[in-house]
Amino acid sequence: MIEITNLSKTFTLHNQGGVVIPVMQGANLSVARGQCVALTGASGAGKSTLMRMIYGNYLAASGSILVDGVDVTKAEPREILQLRRETLGYVSQFLRVVPRVATIDVVAEPLLAVGVDGDAARARARDLLSRLRIPERLWSLSPTSFSGGEQQRVNIARGFAHEYPAMLLDEPTASLDAANRETVLTLIEEAKARGAAIVGIFHDEAARDRVCDREIDVSVYTPQAA
Repeated sequence: MIEITNLSKTFTLHNQGGVVIPVMQGANLSVARGQCVALTGASGAGKSTLMRMIYGNYLAASGSILVDGVDVTKAEPREILQLRRETLGYVSQFLRVVPRVATIDVVAEPLLAVGVDGDAARARARDLLSRLRIPERLWSLSPTSFSGGEQQRVNIARGFAHEYPAMLLDEPTASLDAANRETVLTLIEEAKARGAAIVGIFHDEAARDRVCDREIDVSVYTPQAA
């Protein structure tokens, strides 16, 4: 489902004379359906950079990133948008939504975008919001006014609403209490059971051990200084 081959990345510092900084070289990664792979390595090793390249937010310098047969490094913007809508989900730590949109509609939106009936989409949203302990009295309100922890859980609910064949998870259990952490880990296990291929960053070692099939230390792809 996800196949990364000989991937490299550089950053160009345009405000510092165009200096080119190599940050990743020769990365390889394969994730089959039903597998969860954890990206590990020290801060700055390139975990988030690799995730953003898979999602198409960062351009690769060379190599290929195949997600369900689509090469993200060469795809047109419309192809990337379609991939994100139908195939590749991304659960980050931060919720970015249009103000004044009700929480239940924020969570249901990924389903509505792929043509799911409105009643069915909102039923799925209600189920996820209940499981993640967002009080029902808040569902009609915009999550922009919620606490940080509530926003994180709304973001997780939104990320798991559509059954994406591939998922990227950036610290999905960070800062959660024990009960909600357990819910998120169960959601990940359910996604794996239905065949989702998952790449994640998990600083929570116990969570990583529970849901991940193997680990990839991305620091091995850090270019060595000459």
